[in-house]
Amino acid sequence: MKKDIRYSCYPFMREKISLVDYEIRTDSLTTRIGAVLPTLVEDDKGAIVLEDLQIIQPLAYHVNGSVRGKLAITEDDLNWLSGRYDFYVSHVEEVIRQFLLPQGIESAARLHICRSEAKKSYRALHKVSEEREVPEILFDFLGLLANVFFVMAVYMNKQHSYNEIPFISKSYPVKKRKEEQR
Repeated sequence: MKKDIRYSCYPFMREKISLVDYEIRTDSLTTRIGAVLPTLVEDDKGAIVLEDLQIIQPLAYHVNGSVRGKLAITEDDLNWLSGRYDFYVSHVEEVIRQFLLPQGIESAARLHICRSEAKKSYRALHKVSEEREVPEILFDFLGLLANVFFVMAVYMNKQHSYNEIPFISKSYPVKKRKEEQR
């Protein structure tokens, strides 16, 4: 008897390999990116972030399928994302010289969630790499993507004059900048 498709949310769900966890994790990442979009639609200060996320969201699905299927992330994709990172850093580099609490206006808070999801996806990909060959570009892309989400979040807070809250760790010593050491 043929199984009714309505009971299957994903055909590989019962596989024992880590790839399934990676695919579910990157699906979550793509979904979280979609959750940021409505917060930017009517925000004229977030138009550039909206445009970038509309490009990034399908790339996140390409990262998803690039292990089980054909590699769909290219050097051009990585270079484009690197350029976007440089763009946002150029606007927030003074602020990001310290560790910041992940918070802010709604779009920034959701971008911080995307950052966390990208890191979880990277970690899930590492687990996959212990079982099979994984193209290095996927690690580069996910690591850079996490950092892009971070600087996007800080950028959005800055655009709305929302003050970042520095985090001072009690667990790790903070290295002082050279000018502070004098």
